Amino acid sequence: FGIAVAGCGHGQPTAPKYTAPVAMATAATLDASGAAANAVTASGVNSAGNVKGAAGEMPAFYDGKLFTINSVEISDVAADHVGENSSHNEIFVTNDLDDPQDFFPVLDAIQGDGFNPLWEQFLIVFNPGVPPHQFHSDDEVHNAAAGANPEITLVDTGEMYRCSVVTAKK
Repeated sequence: FGIAVAGCGHGQPTAPKYTAPVAMATAATLDASGAAANAVTASGVNSAGNVKGAAGEMPAFYDGKLFTINSVEISDVAADHVGENSSHNEIFVTNDLDDPQDFFPVLDAIQGDGFNPLWEQFLIVFNPGVPPHQFHSDDEVHNAAAGANPEITLVDTGEMYRCSVVTAKK
């Protein structure tokens, strides 16, 4: 675990890039299902500033609730060592966290519910014939990837992030 912490401080950290497409909206404009209630979009990640601070923040779902997270990719060397530790969490994304997202990421834990600040990134790839859509919980993601005709395929990118849940959206 000490190696991962040391790895976070070396090199140039990369911030997640959050650019809200029209299909995504601020928490205030989400209806009960989490779908966009109108066309108001959130602004992108602040391009100026430290990616370990507010510039690295983005919205993400956990069990149907929208939270703000902060994440920084850790070095490949540290990720190799951290990946061997099964206690890390998972974050499900439609694009690499370093790229703009098509939908809000989904978390499998928050503080008080098995949270570990080290998260492994999994890409959600919609299978042919399945219209892309927002997931609101890790259970929804896992159910969509299961069965004889899964809606999605999960791709382990092998990338690890140091993430924190900053606050719940109200």
